[in-house]
Amino acid sequence: MLRILLAEDDDSMREYLARALERVGYAVSAVDRGTEALKLLVDRRFDLLLTDIVMPEMDGIELAQKASGIAPDMKVMFITGFAAVALRSNAAPPQARVLSKPFHLRDLVAEVDRLFQSEDAHGRL
Repeated sequence: MLRILLAEDDDSMREYLARALERVGYAVSAVDRGTEALKLLVDRRFDLLLTDIVMPEMDGIELAQKASGIAPDMKVMFITGFAAVALRSNAAPPQARVLSKPFHLRDLVAEVDRLFQSEDAHGRL
């Protein structure tokens, strides 16, 4: 089972995304900030870091940069309403994907599936 680390500061969005991804078969660990995500990365292995860009204490780009030092093979996907502005600095990992808010859960699942080149069709949402 693929493991996703979700970092999203909005409580309702975090719970909504975690439930949706779990429903289609992913194992999700969800935290409300980048500093908490880094703590989990030290002790656990994740296949994907799914992170908001704008968060307190540490933004998603800084989180992705630090995470790549801990887990260089982990994939990164940003979910944000500020993608065009935030990623203009070229500070994000070049292989990172960006999903702009608002999005439908089907779009999120499809993007995650694409990252792992899944043959499984998650059209259940």
